[in-house]
Amino acid sequence: METCEKKSGTSPGKRIRAHFITGIILVAPVGVTVWIFVWIFTTIDNILQPIIRHFWGQAIPGVGFVITIVLVYIVGLTASNVVGKRLVRYGDSLLCKVPIFRQVYVGIRQIAESFSTPEKSRFMNVVLVEFPNKGMWAIGFVTNELAGKTGEKLLSIYIPTAPTPTGGFLQIVREDEVVRTGMSVDDALKMIISAGSVTPREVGGKIPGV
Repeated sequence: METCEKKSGTSPGKRIRAHFITGIILVAPVGVTVWIFVWIFTTIDNILQPIIRHFWGQAIPGVGFVITIVLVYIVGLTASNVVGKRLVRYGDSLLCKVPIFRQVYVGIRQIAESFSTPEKSRFMNVVLVEFPNKGMWAIGFVTNELAGKTGEKLLSIYIPTAPTPTGGFLQIVREDEVVRTGMSVDDALKMIISAGSVTPREVGGKIPGV
């Protein structure tokens, strides 16, 4: 009676699977990055395409994107001089007087300013907070300090979503419910935008019970 012996080495099926997984690991980041840039390009390009179709009779791919980028640059350049700063302040004051619109506008403006110039923002420090459930920890930014009825310190915590930190959640918690990390705002933003792939080693050591 013959004895069936297992051959040493990896079977062809396992090798094919390993090569396929390696291919996914290499291709997926490139594909996702390209998809994000294509989405951004298409979204920006479509903003002015109706105007382009009105004047030229057809859509011209790419023109809307270029015009939008140039206009944004011109706005930024204009806002850098004395006259431009006055115009920006005047326009800002007008927008802040529009009912309903002002609440959304002011909030988005403050968040955008905080992330564009974190050293000048109200983001005082980076903390870990249990969110959305107990035992689950999220990166948060302390945006304000409040005093409770009993005199205890309360913190306003902005918890951004990954990988787009301009959207997120607001939590008001007691000071003893957060863990201060000592991370800089820049390092925290890198961690959020990279969806955790860029994470300082000290973060893990800050989580209680881990």
